[in-house]
Amino acid sequence: MKFFMSVLLFLLLVAMTSFAYTRWQVSQIELKFPPVGQFANIAGAKFHYLDVPGRAPDGAAVLFVHGASGNLNDQRGTFEQALTGTARLIFVDRPGLGYSERGGAETPAQQAERYKFLLDELQIDKVVLVGHSLGSASVVAFAVLYPERVKGLLFLAPATHPWPGGVNWYYNVASLPVIGHLFTETILLPVGMASLKQGAKGVFEPDPMPSNYVESSAAALVFRPDIFRNNARDVAGLLEFVTAFSPRYKEIKAPTVVITGNKDDIVLPSIHSVGLERDIEGAELIVLDGVGHKPDYVGREQAVSAIKAMLD
Repeated sequence: MKFFMSVLLFLLLVAMTSFAYTRWQVSQIELKFPPVGQFANIAGAKFHYLDVPGRAPDGAAVLFVHGASGNLNDQRGTFEQALTGTARLIFVDRPGLGYSERGGAETPAQQAERYKFLLDELQIDKVVLVGHSLGSASVVAFAVLYPERVKGLLFLAPATHPWPGGVNWYYNVASLPVIGHLFTETILLPVGMASLKQGAKGVFEPDPMPSNYVESSAAALVFRPDIFRNNARDVAGLLEFVTAFSPRYKEIKAPTVVITGNKDDIVLPSIHSVGLERDIEGAELIVLDGVGHKPDYVGREQAVSAIKAMLD
């Protein structure tokens, strides 16, 4: 009994130390990577976005939606300079990620509704939507639900269709009600920060990762406990959503381009990218030879050309 109590006290001490370290590290991460844009009150929740001035011939804007574990700095880092002046550019933190509050927007359809409310707030009528990876699910939902607001669609390594298998174990653990809180408030952040650079390299493979990517993308923001729990629910709930919603993709009539790499082993092109080409009438599929899961960076030239063509 005495041994059991000693072990229990030791584990409690470790947990309390990990919790205190996590709280301190969160404050350091937020000091290093503060909000870079503006805030709007959308459906009663704080929504973080970056509004870059510019004007397309018909006043359309471009809305960029990042993928899992990201924030608006990811897409900003590859597209802002390349497209500044071409049109008004809106980079968003998806609800519950970056510095946007969740506000009840759990599904891609609910997140798409928040984009629509933001566009209303900014008095933007039509947009070209650009979605990377998991962010593509809310982009395709937007196109189905609000077709009158869509000028064009660009999908980059999209995650939009049912796939065999599941997701990494830590997403399932982090999305659980009680265990998820314990996991994210104690173990996640120190382990995540230690493996951050290697994990980011894995997303780019087999392509080289830009040397400043971890810093410029503010990737560490995802390891804040509440943010990672939101991220985990997004990933863990994606399969159920796309299984139910994907039959509606055939309703989309907007000009659509899908860019993917044939070496992407994170989101399989043969299921998602090929699926969008099949389901959306007239969609153009561009397959980049030897490219992995980051065609937004590695295939930026093709992506920028597609955006400009839709704006014109």
